[in-house]
Amino acid sequence: MIDISLKGIGDLFTSAREALTGEKIVDPTKLAEIAKDLQVLENALMTGQMEINKAEAKHASIFVAGWRPFVGWIGAAALAYMAILEPLARFAAVVGFGYAGPFPVLDTTITMQVLLGMLGIGSMRSFDKMKGVDTKGVK
Repeated sequence: MIDISLKGIGDLFTSAREALTGEKIVDPTKLAEIAKDLQVLENALMTGQMEINKAEAKHASIFVAGWRPFVGWIGAAALAYMAILEPLARFAAVVGFGYAGPFPVLDTTITMQVLLGMLGIGSMRSFDKMKGVDTKGVK
């Protein structure tokens, strides 16, 4: 996520400088210095975003830290619909009411990918708990 927003920030600044001044930097030492400064800026931006992510995860408010459970519940609802609700409704419609028409199909590809990713992360945490790894004190 953050890589997409910061990708090419050095090229952007270099292009903006060249557009404003009308001159290209040809001195390799100066180019290396500018590249180093841009890398420092990029690292500072990424570090700041990581700190924001940590603060959001620790927050007690559901509106700040609640997006993770929300994504989990959406994935669970999609799985429940796909595996339980839709087959039962289809069965009831065909057997109970003699319905022979088409049934709506929902594309749950993205929600299943997210859910399976979250389940993988959850299983890693369960493994940590079984091994007695304390992640509460990890910073």
